[in-house]
Amino acid sequence: MKPEALGSNVAQAKAPRGRFIALEGGEGAGKSTQAGLLAEALRARGLDVVLTREPGGTPGAEAVRALLLNTDGEGWGARAEALLFAAARADHVERLIRPALAAGHWVICDRFVDSSRAYQGGGGGLSDDDIIALHRIGSEGILPDVTVLIEVSPPVAEARLARRDVDGADRIGGRERAYHARVASAFARFAEDEPSRFARISGDGTPLLIHAQILAALGHMLPDFSPVSGA
Repeated sequence: MKPEALGSNVAQAKAPRGRFIALEGGEGAGKSTQAGLLAEALRARGLDVVLTREPGGTPGAEAVRALLLNTDGEGWGARAEALLFAAARADHVERLIRPALAAGHWVICDRFVDSSRAYQGGGGGLSDDDIIALHRIGSEGILPDVTVLIEVSPPVAEARLARRDVDGADRIGGRERAYHARVASAFARFAEDEPSRFARISGDGTPLLIHAQILAALGHMLPDFSPVSGA
């Protein structure tokens, strides 16, 4: 079952509506950096932007984030993990994302449901149908207008993580290479299966070059858009 079958895409809702963009990818892809750069670029074009993240974005969801990523204790199995992510997302969607879209804002989210599909599904072995069912129940199946998938080669990702995680990785980021290889493979499969929903971006370049690629990929969504050259 594909997420399109859920029938609750933001684009189908009545106007006035904002736009919903999610940034996805594995560890070290630079999603957080790119989400911030994209929010700045859209604000510079006069748009009202809400920058958020998953898990998180609301007090309740941030509390669940701490439970999921803290390295103390035994952690969670794939099923419990999927349920916690779905619960955090339900609160995030209800209290922040849907109200922001209804108010005409653009929502930029660092990860969304495709991360659950890739990590707890592709990485953890749960079925895609089960992940999608949880999303339909918890968040009414809402999907981004565009999902930007930043794909990075393993050597580049490892170099970035070595700089980022000097004090240690979080519980999910610190899993073995084989797990993260399955995650990357799942993301690639989603993008291949749903090309109309995904924009695939090479994440091996400089932050400004990656940012320029993202702006170019989103150009059709913006009036009077001129791509910004990267460095």
